[in-house]
Amino acid sequence: MTETAPEDMTDTAPENGHGGRASSWLAVTVSVLGFAIGGAGLTAGPNWPLFWMGATVCALGMILLVVFGAFKDVILDAPRVPFERGEGILD
Repeated sequence: MTETAPEDMTDTAPENGHGGRASSWLAVTVSVLGFAIGGAGLTAGPNWPLFWMGATVCALGMILLVVFGAFKDVILDAPRVPFERGEGILD
């Protein structure tokens, strides 16, 4: 049995879960890979050409995040009700 998406979700959001689209994960992976390359360049000496290569890959990942609309994958949960005194389990 599949669950239906709440009415207030946009068409770009996944129907269930917080997984996101494959294109969004690709953009995140490129960004993290660039960050790792740049970090390896800093710890290896520093090796400035490797660092700048990583910075370039990371910038490419950031551009992909915007182009793919990765920030539209966010699923907003229902607002949380703040805890009030006297309503706890131990009262």
